[in-house]
Amino acid sequence: MTSTAARYDTPVTIAPVLRYAILFIIAGGVLIPLIATALGGFKSLGELRVNPFGLPSQWEWTNYWEILSSSRYWQLMGNSLIIAVLTVILTVAAAAMAAFVFVHVRFFGATFLLNYLLLGLMFPAATAILPLFIKIRDLGLLDTYWGVVLPQVAFGLAMSILLFRNYFRQMPKDLFEAAVIDGCGYFRFFWYVILPLSRPILATVAVIVFVHSWNNYLLPLVVLNRDTLYPWPLGIMVYQGEYSTDWNLILAFITLTILPAIIMFFAAQKHIVAGLTAGSVKG
Repeated sequence: MTSTAARYDTPVTIAPVLRYAILFIIAGGVLIPLIATALGGFKSLGELRVNPFGLPSQWEWTNYWEILSSSRYWQLMGNSLIIAVLTVILTVAAAAMAAFVFVHVRFFGATFLLNYLLLGLMFPAATAILPLFIKIRDLGLLDTYWGVVLPQVAFGLAMSILLFRNYFRQMPKDLFEAAVIDGCGYFRFFWYVILPLSRPILATVAVIVFVHSWNNYLLPLVVLNRDTLYPWPLGIMVYQGEYSTDWNLILAFITLTILPAIIMFFAAQKHIVAGLTAGSVKG
C-alpha cells in the first residue's frame, strides 16, 4: 500500500521541478544575452575580443559616460520616444474603438471586414517596403516622423484589434444591458465602462506596440534621410567605421537604449492581469 501511494505521488513532485527547470532555461536564454551586453559595455575593445562573456578585468565606466554625455544620444532617444509614443497613442485608440465596434455593433459585412483586417497578420512591413515607400513619397511624408508613425500604426492594427476584441468579448454582457437600460449610448459605454475595465489589455497592447516601434530599424532607414530625425537603431551606425567597429561602445549604447522598453514593461506589469471585470455586475 505504501509503495502504491509513493508511485502516485511521484508525478506530483516531479512536475514542479520540471516546470521550474524549463522556466529557468527560458529565463537564462533571455537574461544571459542582456547581461553579456551590459558587461561588454564596461570592457575595452581588446578585452571584449578575448573575454566576451566574463566579468571585466577593469571596469571601463568611460564607455557609458561617453554616450550619456553626448548630445547625439539624447537626440536619438528623443526621436525614438516621439515616434513610439505617437504610434502607441494612435494604435491603441484606433484598435480599441474598432474592436468595440466589432463586438457590440452588428452590421452587414462585419465578419468580412474583420477577416480582411486580420490578413495584416500574414504580411510584415518588410514585404511591402517598396510600395510603402512610394505611397509615403506621394503623400509627402518622407523624412518626417509621420512617415514612420502611420505605417507602424497600420501594420500594428491587426494584432491590436485581435487582442482587444478577444478581451472585450469576455466581458459580461450584463454590463452592456445595464448601460442601455440606464440610457447610456455606445460612446459613453465605451468611455466610462469599457475603458476603465480594460487597463490590463490597454497596458499589454501599449507595451507590445511601444517595444515594436522602439526597436524598428527597416522603416526608419527607408523613410528618414536626415540624421537629426534618426531613432536609436539607426544611431548605432555612428560607432561603425569603414575599417573598424567600436563594439564595446555599441554594447554600451544598446544597453542604455533598451532600458526604456524594460522600464515600461515593469511599470505596466502589474496591470497585465486578467479578471478585472470579475464581480463588476454583482449586487
